[in-house]
Amino acid sequence: MRAVEKNGTIPTSGGQALSLGLALPVEARNAGLFISRGVGTHPDRVIDTFELIFVREGVLHIQEEAFAEKETQRETQAFRLSRGQSLLLFPGRRHFGTAAYPANLSFYWLHFRLRPQADAGQAGFLVDVPRHASVARPEQLTGLFHRFLSEQEAGTLLVAEANLLVIQLLLEMARSVAAPPERSSAGAVLAGRAEIRIRQQFHQDLSASRLAEELGCNPDYLGRVFRQVYGHTLTEALLRCRVRHAKHLLQEAELSVASVAAQCGFHEPGYFRRMFKRYEGVTPGVYRRLNGRRHVITE
Repeated sequence: MRAVEKNGTIPTSGGQALSLGLALPVEARNAGLFISRGVGTHPDRVIDTFELIFVREGVLHIQEEAFAEKETQRETQAFRLSRGQSLLLFPGRRHFGTAAYPANLSFYWLHFRLRPQADAGQAGFLVDVPRHASVARPEQLTGLFHRFLSEQEAGTLLVAEANLLVIQLLLEMARSVAAPPERSSAGAVLAGRAEIRIRQQFHQDLSASRLAEELGCNPDYLGRVFRQVYGHTLTEALLRCRVRHAKHLLQEAELSVASVAAQCGFHEPGYFRRMFKRYEGVTPGVYRRLNGRRHVITE
């Protein structure tokens, strides 16, 4: 056994390597992707780990039940998770589905534990992770799940790597409530209506001017308030939504790149390839090869 220095490193002979002592506060267990067949409900159970759920498509109805301190009164909380929302279920508490799985439901799940902290007062910082949130950056959260599942499926997931990925997933969830968009003004409400239409109609012949026409407002005003609320333009939001759906199709469907482009609202496969590479850093074909593995369950 080697002694760990105060700076967290372990001395090595000859200075040929750097060894790090990674004392992370979490312990990853396992993860997966659930794809509904349109039957059944979430199991009624009590587990000894945290469970993180991130809904990719559809709606999941689930309830958590815990006893009060003297175990004389139950405290229950019901959740409705829609696309892009996350939920953190606690260990030792009963949870169960309250509605049948819809046919279009799919969600990622992850089990992990917290390690006992020798001295909580020495923590460098604290992170508040919401129980139930609309994820601010669903693409990043999805990417982290993909990496975990791909390495897990290949049998190459290192313990330290798995624990670091759990930390990154929780940090993404914490980001979801760090700077929520302001929705109180009339302009912000209008921007929210535009965002909903983008998510519902991205595969159609949609544009910023058409959105403004459908919402009965001035295109310049809509573009201005949308950027104030979401930090990017209407066109950017539309492209992000289309690329996000393209990633899903490339991973799960046996479609040509041209067919994927068409189903995502891109009229020209060449333009689709350029936009996909702009956002993902690789072409659609390369992305499909890198993200082909899944740990999928259906019941």
